[in-house]
Amino acid sequence: MAAGMGVPEYFAGKTVLVTGGTGFMGKVLLEKLLRCCSDVRRVYLLMRPKRGHSAAERLDDFLQCKVFEVLRASNPQCFSKLVVVPGDILQEDLGISEEHRRLLQEECNCVFHCAACVRFDMFIRDAINLNTVATMKVLKLVEGMKNLEVFEHVSTSYCRCELPILEEKVYPAPHRPHDVVATTRWMDDDLLRYLQPKLIDPQPNTYAYTKSLTEDLVSQYEGKFPIVIARPSIVMAAYKEPVPGWVDNMNGATGLLVGAGKGVIRTMHCNDSYQADIMPVDMAVNACIVLAYLTATDRPREIRVCNVTQSGINPLTWGRALDMGRVHVREFPFSICLWYPGGSPKSSRAHHLVAAFFTHVLPAYFVDLVMFLAGKKTFMVKIQKRVSYGLQVLQYYTTKEWHFRNEVYQALPTRLSARDRELFYTDHRMIEWSEYIRNYIKGAREFCCKEEPATLPAARRRHRQLFYLDLFVQTAVYSLIAYFIYYYIIRMLS
Repeated sequence: MAAGMGVPEYFAGKTVLVTGGTGFMGKVLLEKLLRCCSDVRRVYLLMRPKRGHSAAERLDDFLQCKVFEVLRASNPQCFSKLVVVPGDILQEDLGISEEHRRLLQEECNCVFHCAACVRFDMFIRDAINLNTVATMKVLKLVEGMKNLEVFEHVSTSYCRCELPILEEKVYPAPHRPHDVVATTRWMDDDLLRYLQPKLIDPQPNTYAYTKSLTEDLVSQYEGKFPIVIARPSIVMAAYKEPVPGWVDNMNGATGLLVGAGKGVIRTMHCNDSYQADIMPVDMAVNACIVLAYLTATDRPREIRVCNVTQSGINPLTWGRALDMGRVHVREFPFSICLWYPGGSPKSSRAHHLVAAFFTHVLPAYFVDLVMFLAGKKTFMVKIQKRVSYGLQVLQYYTTKEWHFRNEVYQALPTRLSARDRELFYTDHRMIEWSEYIRNYIKGAREFCCKEEPATLPAARRRHRQLFYLDLFVQTAVYSLIAYFIYYYIIRMLS
């Protein structure tokens, strides 16, 4: 490679394949490549076919996403570089045609494999097919690429939850990936469901287990072509690009934020003194692009691994994040709320369960009782059960202290020019957390809940009404409790 070549210069004239481009990180990756590496030759996007819609129609629908709003206004011609490859990671040979396969293997220089299922509670056969088998198919395609310069696999820093410290290296999986794949193919659902807890142990869920298997699988291609594994931690709303606070899904922490902001979640099992290893999606994507660039230019024979994590740099605890959220949700309240946002995290599981009974379960049954008596369809108990299950899945990550080594991630800016450090920023020290949480709430409101800024005045009025209603109910309940205590004490003393 030419001396002094920067990131945009490297991607100039290159052909890139992106899997999972319609996902949260994938959209930001595509937008960043088209905007900041504008001389990229072509970007192939693997996309599931839809009956009755052509590739051009599917692409047009996809590009209406708000993440591309800046590009649509400033450089709409850049979208001509996006080419849809109809396919499906669940189908044999990815479901792509022979013509497209030959085209990709002739042209591609760089592959970003972002496709994965992030559901923690998925049945193991489905998780294996989506995360491990799909990667097998992608690697088979990649192995035949004649001009490949780098293959990047996007994993997670929670791939080995049992380790006290996750280092930047590949760990052998507890089972051979091909053996597990073969087992899930022939074993019936009942037997597999029975064996699942034993099979994934000590991992907390099938997501973490399949991610560890998949990393092992990728490592088997070491030396065949340059490989880098990026392991982001908790990927959340954008810090500043393409829009501050941009987020388009209710997964993980965003679901908690919206649930708490709507008054549905009033307690959760969480140690508020533990650090929240938050990675804004734009910083995660910047790291992925820089890692691909450095791996392609260095062409190492060994696999590179990078924990894309905060790891104590500009630390933020769960408690501090929640406190900021309570402040900023007053400025950007949600239009539809069950109750006034309140509650608190509980470090004690017993304390949380008691609080959940009184603030989640009893109110849900009361609401459904009122709906039933009014002759309307009940819904609240069903919602409460879903919320409770979601909290059980997520609370594993909020009640444990996580430690990740991230020397490779910290060193990324040192390999870049001043211009590229500004374009592909990864330094957490630039984040002012209160402003970030403020933008996150605003973004979740606008992009996830589809609530326009014009609805804010009415939402703020309802927010104030709910505050006084909540204050009245609390006063009434505590007064009633005080009355009964006083009454029984008087009776006992008389």
